[in-house]
Amino acid sequence: MLKLRWGSATDVGRVRQINEDSLFCSDVLVAVADGMGGHAAGELASGLAVQAMAEFGESGPLDVDGLAAAIRHANEVIVRTGRQQPAYFGLGTTLTGVAVLNVAGAEHWAVFNVGDSRVYRYYEDRLSRLSVDHSAVQELMAAGVLDEAGARHHPQRNVVTRSLGSSPAPEADIDVYQPVLGERLLICSDGLTNELLDAEIAQVLQVETEPEKAAAELVRRANQSGGRDNTTVVVIELTGLD
Repeated sequence: MLKLRWGSATDVGRVRQINEDSLFCSDVLVAVADGMGGHAAGELASGLAVQAMAEFGESGPLDVDGLAAAIRHANEVIVRTGRQQPAYFGLGTTLTGVAVLNVAGAEHWAVFNVGDSRVYRYYEDRLSRLSVDHSAVQELMAAGVLDEAGARHHPQRNVVTRSLGSSPAPEADIDVYQPVLGERLLICSDGLTNELLDAEIAQVLQVETEPEKAAAELVRRANQSGGRDNTTVVVIELTGLD
């Protein structure tokens, strides 16, 4: 079994009244969800999503098909809740994270994503994105219409093109990677990436080697830079391979 250390931090920020982010962490699954919908609907949606993923993480040996099914189940729960409780109509959430899956008899990372929360990899002083945003600005960037600097200030920068809580269910990205000893993975809501550049995130991970301290410092800096949204960060370090 992979040997991990992980640390997490979450904060409402300096503008919002409710923290609509939710997270779940275990030795086999980390999930971060950023809710939307207003009037506590976002908080409910993100909570339902991570609860469904937590149940998946506790269900025994994990595989890619099971992970995809768990994400679809999370979507179904959110859609059903919105239909049964009119006050929460329109609730939705992003969902991103990392699962430890058995692939061909060996343990691998599986990075999953719906929406614009992100997963990064930090290894040998280099930060790279493992997830792709499902957002309007990401589509414009892919088409060559917009660059990274322009995306940070674009009026549609908060528009997601996929989220849980929609019918039909959105397709989740699931990508499998072979673990490498000493690497760290960062899972975060866009409260972090809307405030800090990737270079600033990498700088914190270079200085703060303890996962708990790194997560706390990233949230602190997001708030220092404006804190215009809720911010949730989980840092995982791979310390051993069996």
